[in-house]
Amino acid sequence: MAKKSAIDKNNKRKAQVAKFAAKRAALKATVMDRSLPVEERFKATLALSELPRNSAKNRVRNRCEVTGRPRAYYRKLRMSRIHLRELGSNGLIPGLVKSSW
Repeated sequence: MAKKSAIDKNNKRKAQVAKFAAKRAALKATVMDRSLPVEERFKATLALSELPRNSAKNRVRNRCEVTGRPRAYYRKLRMSRIHLRELGSNGLIPGLVKSSW
């Protein structure tokens, strides 16, 4: 089980990403638009840098929904390999069979 503080920190980041997503997307579109004057694009760059760092989508860490483990994460199932194996061994995931030979 991961530390509660690490899980909470990641959840706060997810909330900030959702809160600033529209504003960040608009500023990024302005920065990338080559038809706009350089001064306007530079102002948008400065405004983008004023936003909180944790509002960037790439700062969010994928974590297991059950244990909070950050590594060996399966996106499709939203859990770590360890918990996936446990549930698969117990027959709780349809279509998953643990291999043994």
